Amino acid sequence: MEERIRFIEHKGKQILLLDFSLATASQMIPILMRVQTTVAQHEPRSLLVLANYVGAEIDHKVAMKIKEVLALDRPFVKKAAWLGTEHIPPALSENFHIFSQRETATFKTQEEALDWLVRE
Repeated sequence: MEERIRFIEHKGKQILLLDFSLATASQMIPILMRVQTTVAQHEPRSLLVLANYVGAEIDHKVAMKIKEVLALDRPFVKKAAWLGTEHIPPALSENFHIFSQRETATFKTQEEALDWLVRE
């Protein structure tokens, strides 16, 4: 599980990488639960987060858990970027952004996402 939720460094800044890539719906729930506890251990508005959804399976149950985690993570996240959201229906993606109530941008490459996250 630690390989899916870990800190990486980019241009001298710590980024929390949430790697959901290629996760099945049944794998997504425990990862999301771990994300929730990991994020809550940090200072308010302190985290830069990169979430990689490339090839992740998002069914109704997973979508509901993502919304829950986004709402609970809100106080701790300063800025978030997402990868691999092309397969997520636009209405669901918009719903995620509403629940997160924070600036979240989507990117095609990890490098673009990381550069955006560290930009002040």
